[in-house]
Amino acid sequence: MSDQVSSLFSLAHSLLTLGQDDRPIYVDDFTRLNRDVYESALNSYGMHGPTPEAEAELCLGLLVAFNATMYDNGHKQEYIQKVLDRSFAVLPALKPSLLKVRLLTYCYGEVYDEKLAEEAHSIISSWETSRLTLEQVEIIEELQYIKENPYPFEEVDLL
Repeated sequence: MSDQVSSLFSLAHSLLTLGQDDRPIYVDDFTRLNRDVYESALNSYGMHGPTPEAEAELCLGLLVAFNATMYDNGHKQEYIQKVLDRSFAVLPALKPSLLKVRLLTYCYGEVYDEKLAEEAHSIISSWETSRLTLEQVEIIEELQYIKENPYPFEEVDLL
C-alpha cells in the first residue's frame, strides 16, 4: 500500500507543480496527468492504512490528489468529505510530526477551521528553526499561503 500512496502523492505533486520549471504545459500532458491523478485517487479511496500513520499518509495523498484535479465524476465532494472524516478520526492518534502538520494543513484548506491551523502552528513552533528540512519549510509556506488566500476558488458575483 505504501508504494501506491507514494505514487498517488507523487502524481498529485507533479500535477500541482506542472509548469513551474518554466517548460511549456501541453494540454494533452495536462489532461493525461489530471486523469491519472484522479483515477489513482479513486483506486486508493477504498483502502485503509493498517496504522494511524499509514492511514494519515493515505488521507493526505487523497486530499492532495482530489484538490489537484479538475475532474469530478459527480461525487468528488462526497469523497473529500469522507476523507476528511477519516482524517479527523486519525489526527488524535498521531504524534506531533511533519505528517500531522501536513494533514492538519490540507484539512484546514478544505474546512478553514482555525483549530486545525492552531494545532499545526503549535507543532511548527516546537521545531528548531535553524534545522528545518525542505519539507518542513514547504508545509510552513503552504499553511501560510492557505491562511492568506482562503477560498481560492470561491465564485464572486460581479455587478
